[in-house]
Amino acid sequence: MPRTSRAALAAAAVTSVVLAGVATANAAVPADTSELREAVAAGAIMDHLAELQKIADNNGGTRASGTPGYDASVDYLRALLEAAGYDVTVQNFTFNSFEELSDPVFERVSPDPVTYTANEDFFTAEYSGSGDVQAPVQAVDLVLPPGADANTSTSGCEAEDFIDFVDGNIALVQRGSCDFAVKAANAYDAGAVGVIIFNEGQDGRTEPLSATLGDAFSDPIPVVGTSFEIGNELASLVEQGEVIVHIKTDTLIQLDVPTQNLIAETPTGRDDRVIMAGAHLDSVSAGPGINDNGSGSAALLEIALQIAELDIEPRNTIRFAWWGAEEAGLIGSQYYVDSLSKSDAKDIELYLNFDMIGSPNYVRFVYDGDGSAFGIKGPTGSGSIEGVFEDYFASVGLESEPTEFSGRSDYDAFITAGIPAGGLFTGAEGAKTDEQAAIYGGLATYEGEPVSYDPCYHEACDSLDPIGDGADAGLYEALNDAYDGALEYNGTISNVNTQALEEMSDAAAHAILLYAMSTSSVSGTGKASDRAAMAAGDRIGAHFRR
Repeated sequence: MPRTSRAALAAAAVTSVVLAGVATANAAVPADTSELREAVAAGAIMDHLAELQKIADNNGGTRASGTPGYDASVDYLRALLEAAGYDVTVQNFTFNSFEELSDPVFERVSPDPVTYTANEDFFTAEYSGSGDVQAPVQAVDLVLPPGADANTSTSGCEAEDFIDFVDGNIALVQRGSCDFAVKAANAYDAGAVGVIIFNEGQDGRTEPLSATLGDAFSDPIPVVGTSFEIGNELASLVEQGEVIVHIKTDTLIQLDVPTQNLIAETPTGRDDRVIMAGAHLDSVSAGPGINDNGSGSAALLEIALQIAELDIEPRNTIRFAWWGAEEAGLIGSQYYVDSLSKSDAKDIELYLNFDMIGSPNYVRFVYDGDGSAFGIKGPTGSGSIEGVFEDYFASVGLESEPTEFSGRSDYDAFITAGIPAGGLFTGAEGAKTDEQAAIYGGLATYEGEPVSYDPCYHEACDSLDPIGDGADAGLYEALNDAYDGALEYNGTISNVNTQALEEMSDAAAHAILLYAMSTSSVSGTGKASDRAAMAAGDRIGAHFRR
């Protein structure tokens, strides 16, 4: 069984949580959530994750939407939820799937040959076509040095940018202003055989681009994203003479792939005041997705099962959702929101999102609903949701910190539709800081290198045996030691931190039940928050789209 943290035990010992911030959250009668929190245990959640791991193992190592592994994941949850008495529905939809079939190549052939490292120096753009090309590089309407503000560059955004483009060259374009798909399509129309998109160059816009072209992109051309440093160097060399680059991508795009969302509602509760809690159930094609997002999916499943087991009859309907095709660009949740009538959307009081809540090197992140930390606020009521989580953590002696509404997860469709939202997150590919390590434990560095919140993010080692699936054994042993064995499950180091899982699932159970028993509204708006919608527009899931 997994180890339970001292902090989590302390939280479980709290017999009643009456928060100063409950009035702010418009929950007129504070709810005692202790019984549910005590019932929701990391051990049971890890057992669900073991079932999801078995499903992946039996289906090619993945639970990606559109695969048998995803369908089996839906079947597993559905059977348990129906047995527990929930009203369960499956919402079918189709999407265009994307998969890399082999490792990409990006190298400077001349002058001074350089081979760039995939997934470090560059990324294949999601929904890139396949191709193996070697050709001269041609810069397209670059702004170098970069402007002071983001989106100064319009490189590649207009067909006129390519008026002098030489047919058969590789286009070098700069991030800025328009979607990457527009830049790539304009390059293809101008005769480019490949496209390199590099970051724009301002603070926060220098790293290698993990870009998406969107599932509507169909031009048969290889497209890669890279850093400002590499793009700027190529541009400088082009000014001095011919630069030859080799790009190879090997991708598979399948059209109209069927998949589904899974929805489960409590049989009791006000239908005109629905509390939604969601997590995406799909993994990336590369692995089983045990933290991303088995952790959120399994935690919500166990919360739902324990609500039924305890015979809790919520005042407001609780609607649990497990989304499909999140990793393909938040498609399932967007499909769901788009399918709602105006009346149905109005009945949704709020949406709580739980995407990655067991990261091995975790931080307790709470979405910045009021915009006080990042300047991007959700619809009215989102700040109250943030306050409920912050006050809960403070009440059990745990620190937390805000994370922005960046558009990377399934809350995006809800906040754009004007539905208040919030939730929890424990970190993905970002590097943990020294300050965070001092507060939350874990490692900021290992052997002199920065350590991310989840070193196996979007990789095959996001599993219950990351070391066996290719992760750095020394790093994971060090992380497990730093957390006093909290990464262990049944004697094996996993990619889930059970301490994080215990703390975050308790917080999720608290917020869900608090709002389910509330007698008043969080006062959502009937329109999108312009600032949140604008910020979310930069991303589709894990990838930048502009």
